[in-house]
Amino acid sequence: MNKITTDICVIGAGSGGLSVAAGAVQMGAKVVLIEGGKMGGDCLNYGCVPSKALLAAGKHAHMFGHSDEFGIAPAAPQVDFARVNAHVKSVIAAIEPNDSVERFEGLGVHVIQAYARFKDARTVIAGDTEIRAKRIVIASGSSPVEPPIPGLEDVPYFTNETIFDNTDLPDHLIVIGGGPIGMEMSQAHRRLGAKVTTLEGGTALGKDDPELTAIVKKRLIDEGIDLRENAMVQRIEKTDAGIRVFFEKDGQEQSVDGTHLLLAVGRKPNVERLELENAGIEYTKRGIQVDDRLRTTNKKVFAIGDVAGGLQFTHVAGYHAGIVIRNALFKVPAKADHSAVPWVTYTDPEMAHVGLTEADARKDHGDSITVLKWGFDENDRAQAERRTEGLIKVVTDKKGVILGASIAGLNAGDLLAPWILAVGQKQKVGTMAQFIAPYPTLTEVSKRAAGSYYTPTLYSSRIRFIVRLLMRLFG
Repeated sequence: MNKITTDICVIGAGSGGLSVAAGAVQMGAKVVLIEGGKMGGDCLNYGCVPSKALLAAGKHAHMFGHSDEFGIAPAAPQVDFARVNAHVKSVIAAIEPNDSVERFEGLGVHVIQAYARFKDARTVIAGDTEIRAKRIVIASGSSPVEPPIPGLEDVPYFTNETIFDNTDLPDHLIVIGGGPIGMEMSQAHRRLGAKVTTLEGGTALGKDDPELTAIVKKRLIDEGIDLRENAMVQRIEKTDAGIRVFFEKDGQEQSVDGTHLLLAVGRKPNVERLELENAGIEYTKRGIQVDDRLRTTNKKVFAIGDVAGGLQFTHVAGYHAGIVIRNALFKVPAKADHSAVPWVTYTDPEMAHVGLTEADARKDHGDSITVLKWGFDENDRAQAERRTEGLIKVVTDKKGVILGASIAGLNAGDLLAPWILAVGQKQKVGTMAQFIAPYPTLTEVSKRAAGSYYTPTLYSSRIRFIVRLLMRLFG
């Protein structure tokens, strides 16, 4: 067996692991990077990149049939699903070189393409190589959950790891799971011409503000998605035409027939192959146990991104990478702060959030909070784009400090950016109210929402009295 001694050993070449490896090697550390699957991990190959490419195709198809309000005759799009798939693959291929073995070896990283397992507290085995490292970073990511539904083993089904290899448009896609992945894929396939039924055991998009999710769900239902909430899947059967899913709703058993099935019911941390017990690393079904510095119960080993539990986003893994580099290379006791982590659901309209929701703020601060709202229907650019369905909602404490912001509407993810900064730096709402927003842009919804904080004071009877008095004395 080959033996290597190194400064940093990174397990997993997804967004978090790649960021650690690239940063550490360019700062002078010796780095070994281990990946048993595809370079780029879930985000590049099965998640963020292909899903947004498919959503983009769906958006363009949708525009064909919804142009009449602009004075343009609508037309039925002619969808070539194989070419749609080729578009998705080409987007992956365009980004792939950034995450490739060649690029990282060019940076000086020793890349090993094999699955890793721990031999002891500081030693990892990958293929025929034994790596002993001063610090080890586990960035092995997560995988889709395949729930124990009776009959599932007898039917073909997709997960996010296989759906982007499909080159045939489903006639009727049944999606189990109404979270972000399920709702995004439901809308993309519906817009490309598939009939779609989405089954959710609880409330679809249940982690977000219900006032905003109502806007998104209405749009998806209006587009023809058959959304069944509080529908608990009981069993699945194979039929001559495809698949039949039985579910319980309102105390009664119901069923739906489809041709294809997508599972989108959550994700699990990739820990099975790692033999963590050999390194004294504790974990649960939710992920590896870490402290505020992202150290595991073995203080020489860090865990970042999805495998560490918590928020499962690419940008969180990237943020974790910076924390680990400061701890591992510079011995700075940096701690992860997740209070201003944003997330976006890329349906159309998008839904974006940072900080506390109204419900969470009320739990922490009671009725002392202030909730500010501004509708997209009062924004001139939204009117011009005929995209007036939308709402921004901002929560502040009694002193006007911004606790959180949520947006549902066109380009919500981009509109969230200044609010991420505001929540992270604990800014007061006046900062957002004072900036000059270019006209006409959707950005004005942020300024108008922030400005509404002062409306009760500025237009009060007291202010009117003062103004009248000043005008009589000095006018």
